[in-house]
Amino acid sequence: MDMDNSSIPDAENPEKFTGLKRGKIKTIAAGIPAVVSSMEKVVGEAGFSRGMKALWSLNKKGGFDCPSCAWPDPDDERSPVAEYCENGARAVAEEATAKKLTPSFFAENSVSDLAKLSDYEIGGKGRVAQPMFLPKGATHYQPISWDDAFGKIAASLKNLASPDEAIFYTSGRTSNEAAFLYQLFVREYGTNNLPDCSNMCHESSGVALGESLGIGKGSVKLSDLYEAEVIIILGQNPGTNHPRMLSALQKGKRNGAKIISANPLPETGLMGFSNPQTVKGVLDIDTALTDLFLHIKINGDMALLKAIQMLLIEEDEKNPGSVLDLDFIKKNTIGVEDFKQHIKEQNLDELIKTCGISLTQIKETVEILKHKTKIIVCWAMGLTQHKNAVDTIKEVVNLLLLKGSIGKPGAGTCPVRGHSNVQGDRTMGIWEKPTDDLLQKIEENFGFVPPKEHGLDVVNSIKAMHAGKAKIFFGMGGNFVSATPDTIYTAEALRKCSLTVHVSTKLNRSHLVHGEEAIILPCLGRSDIDSVNGEKQFISCENSMGVIQSSKGILKPISDDLLSEPVIVCRLAKALFGNSSTVNWDDYENNYDKIRDAIEKTIPGFEKYNERVRIPGGFYLPNCNREGTFDTPTTKAHFNIAPVTTLPMEKDDLMMMTIRSHDQFNTTIYGLNDRYRGIYNERRVILMNENDISSRGLKDGDVVDLVNNHDGIERVANKFIIVKYPIPEGCTATYFPETNVLVPVSSVADKSNTPTSKQVILKIKKHLEIMA
Repeated sequence: MDMDNSSIPDAENPEKFTGLKRGKIKTIAAGIPAVVSSMEKVVGEAGFSRGMKALWSLNKKGGFDCPSCAWPDPDDERSPVAEYCENGARAVAEEATAKKLTPSFFAENSVSDLAKLSDYEIGGKGRVAQPMFLPKGATHYQPISWDDAFGKIAASLKNLASPDEAIFYTSGRTSNEAAFLYQLFVREYGTNNLPDCSNMCHESSGVALGESLGIGKGSVKLSDLYEAEVIIILGQNPGTNHPRMLSALQKGKRNGAKIISANPLPETGLMGFSNPQTVKGVLDIDTALTDLFLHIKINGDMALLKAIQMLLIEEDEKNPGSVLDLDFIKKNTIGVEDFKQHIKEQNLDELIKTCGISLTQIKETVEILKHKTKIIVCWAMGLTQHKNAVDTIKEVVNLLLLKGSIGKPGAGTCPVRGHSNVQGDRTMGIWEKPTDDLLQKIEENFGFVPPKEHGLDVVNSIKAMHAGKAKIFFGMGGNFVSATPDTIYTAEALRKCSLTVHVSTKLNRSHLVHGEEAIILPCLGRSDIDSVNGEKQFISCENSMGVIQSSKGILKPISDDLLSEPVIVCRLAKALFGNSSTVNWDDYENNYDKIRDAIEKTIPGFEKYNERVRIPGGFYLPNCNREGTFDTPTTKAHFNIAPVTTLPMEKDDLMMMTIRSHDQFNTTIYGLNDRYRGIYNERRVILMNENDISSRGLKDGDVVDLVNNHDGIERVANKFIIVKYPIPEGCTATYFPETNVLVPVSSVADKSNTPTSKQVILKIKKHLEIMA
């Protein structure tokens, strides 16, 4: 099928190179350069007064929650200077920008012209200032009233043969209040098609932790990092993706913790951190973080964990109970004997070969762990986006269970979530596989029978749209086409829809890869004052460690024609259901306290919600693991047995993982520099080991095409510059979304169905320019 891919230049039609510049790889993260970078972005986008007003309230008690990552704020006193990081400042700058897109902008710029821009250029245009509509066959978006927009969406939903022909996506920035109303609206409409960004990031964590420990969330609090004896960081780059985590790691280290990091790239934030709020940080004194760096091969984590466990078990057998916590294991777990037997059957040499870590370093790791019980393991997408991701995370759990390192201060599981309320969305019921308890509560409290059949996740939604089985796509935030795998295939899927709708703050690629008709509904951001009928409202969010806290915007919205996400959901529901709804949407639109009252009645753990969320700093949700219990069918934690698996690769194949640059958060591109990695002014690069470069007859700086042939389908990302980089042989790294085109929609993690964005097999071909 011939497709017009002009809307996705970052995939098959790359713009011209912007001029790669190289610098030294940094050894220390943050510091004064981070402060300078933050201020330049904030002042440049929002102006000094507006920008500084936003930063002063960011993550402060009584202020607004960062729209960037989900790293928790301190429970006690927060910084009087700046309770945010460089990426948080950039996210606020993008949201608080003084640039706005009026009808004249859309009249002057066709969809096809805007689509020729890079994602960075599109995102830099500014905030969408009013609802916009793209009629069938039109070349330009045109303004539309809110009432007409809701009317068109409602009419389209009513015309579907079944509610299951509609897809309702959610991004991680959606508040608890909006997410709860959204899932309620979708279920009253009659479907569980509620894919969300969890499907693409920590779904593997949720499945693994839920099956083995009884709750799909991490067990630690921020204060546990300060008490830990050992902190292990796997498949995570906190310096770029969760910079405020560095302060917690530094505090833990100063309190005596040893930090072990395993990653295919020696990321700056893992190695050193200069806290710009301290004198030592300004002077770059006392900056070291990682005590032991394990330069692991891509997807070598399970083999590494098994090798560590083998040596720990051997050490314990010399003096039973001296290394493993046998009392904890006996009281709280099942399956340990079968698990030990499985570990003893492993071949240590094969494990070493698979993970790429020397026996000497594995023994160093074991020596650090041997007599410690306060152990925390942190991980992110470096573990979750592999075919064997669920089993790998269960292997993390196995290690913690052997050491009795769950349910005590300074110990436990720490999956580090990406977006600021992605965990809260799931808590609020944004899930294609709702529990029976949730559905029963909805029926009891709202008077309608919600659908029980499971809906579609992200991957299955894409396939359904591509097959013509789903005809309307509604996105509550996010940039779906840039965030998802198999870019060309996903673009084809969206173009087959009769209508695509996006609730957004800024223009993004997904507005330009559209259905027959398209609508943009511009919403308030976290930093914006949210006033309904003259009454200021606030929302709430859940961070990575299960704290619910309020968020209240303080900036005058850039346009008077913006609505909040809760109000958008309520008004759409009223347009669709009219007087037939059993839900009082007027109450929820006019007073967010009423939404929280409904949440309290429906979602466990939210007793006295309106009272507790007004307490500065908020409150913790219940967490069985934190309390030393396991909500599994057996009431015990489960040891898991799984083989080490590898993907078949041909001699000239390489394994690619997608990564972020330091100048981006998720699909939002703040700039073209990756300062910590010494890469400037260019994103179309592939990081390669020098031996892999020379063995292919290539050299540093060559321009190549990247080719994936999964399932016999050739996927190509054209024109990437080779950058020699310290990465293990056979491994490569590229930025997303530029190489999402190579991530097959059919290559997913077992059980979680998460795209394998960190495990893409490719071949390198020298790019040959076609002369006219």
